[in-house]
Amino acid sequence: MDMNEIKEIFFQECEEQLAELESGLLRLNDGDTDPETVNAVFRAVHSIKGGAGAFGLDDLVSFAHVFETTLDCVRSNKLEASPDLLKVMLRSADVLADLTAASRDGGKVETSRTSGLVAELEAYAKGQPRPAAGAPVAANPDPAASTPAPADDNGFEPVPFSFDGFDDDEAVGEGRSVFTVRFKPRSDLYAKGNEAVLLIRDLAKIGELQVHCQVDQLPSIDLLDPEGAYFSWLIRVETDKDEEAIRQAFEFAEWDAEIEITAGADDEAFADPDASAADQPMAPVPFDLNLLDDLPVVSDEAAASEPAMAEAALAPANLPLAAKAIAAEVEKKEATVAAVSAAPQTIRVDLDRVDRLINLVGELVINQAMLAQSVVENESGSSSAINLGLEELQQLTREIQDSVMAIRAQPVKPVFQRMGRIVREIADMTNKQVRLVTEGENTEVDKTVIDKIAEPLTHMIRNAVDHGLETPEKRTAAGKNAEGVLRLSAKHRSGRIVIEIADDGAGIDRDRVRFKAIENGLITPDSNLSDEEIDNLIFHPGFSTADKISDISGRGVGMDVVKRSIQALGGRISITSRPGKGSVFTMSLPLTLAVLDGMVVTVANQTLVVPLTAIVETLQPEKKDIHSFGPSQRLIAIRETFCPLVDVGNILNFRSDLADPVAGVALLVESEGGGQRALMVDAIQGQRQVVIKSLEANYTNVPGIAAATILGDGRVALILDVDAVVIASRGQPLSSEMALAATG
Repeated sequence: MDMNEIKEIFFQECEEQLAELESGLLRLNDGDTDPETVNAVFRAVHSIKGGAGAFGLDDLVSFAHVFETTLDCVRSNKLEASPDLLKVMLRSADVLADLTAASRDGGKVETSRTSGLVAELEAYAKGQPRPAAGAPVAANPDPAASTPAPADDNGFEPVPFSFDGFDDDEAVGEGRSVFTVRFKPRSDLYAKGNEAVLLIRDLAKIGELQVHCQVDQLPSIDLLDPEGAYFSWLIRVETDKDEEAIRQAFEFAEWDAEIEITAGADDEAFADPDASAADQPMAPVPFDLNLLDDLPVVSDEAAASEPAMAEAALAPANLPLAAKAIAAEVEKKEATVAAVSAAPQTIRVDLDRVDRLINLVGELVINQAMLAQSVVENESGSSSAINLGLEELQQLTREIQDSVMAIRAQPVKPVFQRMGRIVREIADMTNKQVRLVTEGENTEVDKTVIDKIAEPLTHMIRNAVDHGLETPEKRTAAGKNAEGVLRLSAKHRSGRIVIEIADDGAGIDRDRVRFKAIENGLITPDSNLSDEEIDNLIFHPGFSTADKISDISGRGVGMDVVKRSIQALGGRISITSRPGKGSVFTMSLPLTLAVLDGMVVTVANQTLVVPLTAIVETLQPEKKDIHSFGPSQRLIAIRETFCPLVDVGNILNFRSDLADPVAGVALLVESEGGGQRALMVDAIQGQRQVVIKSLEANYTNVPGIAAATILGDGRVALILDVDAVVIASRGQPLSSEMALAATG
C-alpha cells in the first residue's frame, strides 16, 4: 500500500470523525450532559489532528489544535459548554470539514474564515472576553497556544540521557522548565501493541529526564495476571518546551494510561533511591530504558518484613495454587478474546468493485430467467428433475441478489447530518432561529439513491428555512416559539423509502403563488385551481415568490430541479400545507436503482413492466362498471367510487383507437399527487423481479418510459413510468419535459 492509498484512507476516516463531531456537538446543544459525549467530540478532533500531522497538513493541524484545546477545557470542567460556545464550536466543525476537504482536493480555505474562530476559541480556552465575530487575530499569536508541538519522527533508537539527571540543588537552565510526570499504563496499552519504554524514549527527545520505575503494585505470583499492567513510572523532565509538548509524546496512549503532568519538581518523590523504604512512600526504583531484562528481586530484608508476600512468592507449596490461578486467568482471557472476535467486523471495499458485482449478479438473474424460459418451452413435465433444479436455482439467485444489494444499502445518516450545516448557514444568513430535528437516520437505502438525494434535499432545506419559517419577531407575534422547528425524517413504506421535510412555519401563501403564476403567464386569471394544484405550481421552472434576488433564492431555480431529480430516481414528491401551521414535503423513492419487482403485462402486442410498488390491485372490468365521461374520458366503478380509466396503449401511441376495457385488465395504481387511476392493459403475464437497465444511457429518453429490462426469452421490455402516464391522461403533453410542466 503506497502513501496515496494511506492518505485516502485517512480522509475516509476523517468523514466518519467529522460526522461523529457534528452529531456530538448537536447532542450537547440539545442538553446532553453525558461526559462520554464530550469525550467522543474531543476524540474526533484529536484523531483528525493526529492523522493530519502525519501527512504534514499544517493548516488543518493548527486549527484542529486550537479547537482541541478548547474542547479539553470543556472535558476537564474548566469551561462550561454554554449555548454561545457551542455555536462557535459548530461553526468550527464546519470550518474543520472545509479544511479537510481543501487538504484532500488541494484547495485553500480563506484565512479570514479561520482567524476569527481561532481568536474566539482561544479566548474561551483562556477565560478571556470573547472577541467580536470576525475580529482579526493578533499579528504574533502565542505559538504555544495556537501551534502544536512538532511531531516526533517514527524511529525508536535509544536516546541517551541521565537517569540521575540533576541534583536537587542544581539550578534549572535559563528558559527551561521542570515538570513531573506520573505515567501508569493500563493493560489496554500493551494489548494494542504499544510499549511504555518507547513512549518514554520519545519523551526523552524533548528534554533531560530522571526516570524511576515504581513496582509497589506488583502482586504475588498466584495473583499475577500475565497480561496485566503493574508498573508505573515517575519522570522528572527538564525542557524548553511547554506542557503541551510533553502531552504530545503520550498522544496515542492517553486513552490507555493514567497520565498526570504537573509543573515543577516533586523533591519528595525524587528522594535518594538508596534511602530506606520507610522514608519513601512511593518506593522508586531507577529504571534503565535500554535494558528491560532484569526485574526487581525481593530482598531478604523485604521478605522478612513482609512474610506473607515472601511466602506466596517463594514457597514451593503454593506453586499448584499459582498454576491454577494462572490457568483460570488464561481461560478468562480466552473467553474475552472470543467475545471480541465475535463482534461485527468490517472491511473497506472500492465502490466500483461492488458495482461490478451487482452487474454480474444482474446478468446471472437474466440468464437464469432465460434458462427457465427455455426449459418451459421444451419440457412438458412440471415435476421433472430439471424443473425442480431450476426452482432451487431461482431461489438461490434471488437470495444472492438480495445479499449483494444489501452490501450497497447504507443508512441516510450521513446525508441528514450534512443538512445540519446547511440549516445553520441559512439561518445565520436570514437571521432566523432554526432547530433541525432528524428521525429515522438509520433507515437504509441503496448507495446510489443516497448520493443523488443530497442535491434535492439541499434545495428543499434551503427553501424551508428561507420561505417556510418566519423571522423570530413574526413568530412571536403569531404566538409561536421564536425558534422554528424543521423536521427531517425517513422511513420504509411498501418497498420504498419515504423522506419528509416538515416545518412549523407560515405554510404556502396560495394567494401569492396564484398571483405570481398569473404574472408569469403560467395560468390565466380565470383558472379554477384546487389548493393541491396551486401548491404544485412552485415546481414549475423559473417560478419564484421572492421579491428580490439574494444569495439564497429569487432566481426561480430550485424546486423544479428537485422534482426533476426525484423523478429521475423513479420517485415522486407531494406537498401538504396548512396556512399558519407549516408545510410537509414528502418524497417517495425506490430503495434501489438496480432491480425492481414488477408486473409484466401486454399492451398492443408490446411487453411492458409496471412497478409493483405502484399497483394497489388488479381488476377484471365488467361492462356495467364502465361509464363514459366527456368525449373521450371513461370511468370505472370500484366499490361505490369512480376512478378514471387510462388506456396505456393509446397514451403511448401504440394504437390510435381506445381499446375495449372489458376485453382487458385494469391495474389500479397510486400516482404522485394524482390519487388513483386504473391503467388498462390487454393481459398480465406474471410477476417478476427484473434488472433495471438505463434506456437513456443506452438509447435515448423515451417519454412515458422509465427504463428497460431483459426478459427470460431475451426480449427487451420497457418499464412504465406510471406517474408520467397518469399526468398525460389529464391532458398534459407526453414529452420529456411533461413532468416539469405539470401543475398537479
